[in-house]
Amino acid sequence: MSDDRIRAHVFVSGTVQGVYYRASTRDAAREYDVDGWVRNLDDGRVEAVFEGPEAAVEELIEWCHTGSSAASVDDVSVSYEEPTGESGFRVRW
Repeated sequence: MSDDRIRAHVFVSGTVQGVYYRASTRDAAREYDVDGWVRNLDDGRVEAVFEGPEAAVEELIEWCHTGSSAASVDDVSVSYEEPTGESGFRVRW
């Protein structure tokens, strides 16, 4: 099953800071059983890395278009990279 593991590097823009977007992303990632991390950027975007089974990562990327209930997402930019073996999901500071 690890053969279908992918890694997505995601940038989310809009009203995504101060609206529980990172915590909601962490909770969603754990629900989808996706590894990686999420953090706020100084420019107001949220950056995340998702690593796991392709179907689960793609579902989490789709979730990012809405995010937390208080968020207003304008854009989700995704690039794919080679998996690096992320384990667990955490909020970075």
